[in-house]
Amino acid sequence: MTAPVLEVTDLRKHFTVRKGLMRRRVGQVFAVDGVSFTIAPGETLGLVGESGCGKSTVARTVMRLIEPSAGSIKLGGTDVTRLSRREMRPFRRQMQMIFQDPFSSLNPRMTAGQIVAEPLLVHGVATGKAAEERAEALFAQVGLRTGQMRNYPHQFSGGQRQRISIARALALGPKLIIGDEPVSALDVSIQAQVINLLADLQKAHGLSYLFIAHDLAVVEHISHRVAVMYLGRIVEIADKTTLFQRPLHPYTEALLAAVPVPDPKLKRRRNLLDGDVPSPLNPPPGCAFHTRCPIAEARCRSETPLLHQAAGDHHVACHLR
Repeated sequence: MTAPVLEVTDLRKHFTVRKGLMRRRVGQVFAVDGVSFTIAPGETLGLVGESGCGKSTVARTVMRLIEPSAGSIKLGGTDVTRLSRREMRPFRRQMQMIFQDPFSSLNPRMTAGQIVAEPLLVHGVATGKAAEERAEALFAQVGLRTGQMRNYPHQFSGGQRQRISIARALALGPKLIIGDEPVSALDVSIQAQVINLLADLQKAHGLSYLFIAHDLAVVEHISHRVAVMYLGRIVEIADKTTLFQRPLHPYTEALLAAVPVPDPKLKRRRNLLDGDVPSPLNPPPGCAFHTRCPIAEARCRSETPLLHQAAGDHHVACHLR
């Protein structure tokens, strides 16, 4: 079997909360609390869930933009969890990130060409004419004219700015690209263009994606497998066909029931959830979802369910499924 490009095991990220003049510790925010998954070469894993469930924290922790509290991150079989900044530098070339807001993630003082070529200069891959030629090739790959390389970010549309971000991510020839809601800030018509571009680039370069989104329709279109997060944990993971047709976790069922149906004649039973998402500063005992779950039992309120195999590659964290 081919080794996974990314292997995350029991990843945790807890933020300390301090208050008062002496900055006394008063608690912890359990942003990510035991997340495990793998991504195979050429595979897209979609990561979905409500706002605040920890999706972006997972992305930034995997990238080592923020340090994990516990767990392990293996990139191409190498554990990069505790590497120093200098030791981590060669691995930066293997994984890149596309951020949600393309305008805030691009330097307004640099031209588009300089932005795309910057990773080549930083890592000593190419300089001068070679870097410029590489940037021109990347512009062509993402559907931008090379004549636009001298323009600044504010001179591009939102979709074009995201294409610049994608070109920058491709510059070093990474194996893995992490997209932190890369199309949520774009118009719907532009979203489709960017999603199709990402799919084409994946086929051309054999890329692996960790694709984070809250739009289930987008995730269904681009992903091979889907992981569902709730309050810092993965509650269900399966291939997209199985997950969308036969969801097991009550939370996944509620998410899918909330997706708008384009056919007005087709009626779907609504599965509305009561209450709000609990605070990650004080998560409930047992199953974190039991406060909103319509089928919760006494066991759910005291015992935390583990992610177990339900059938084939379908895993779910629920005592009753």
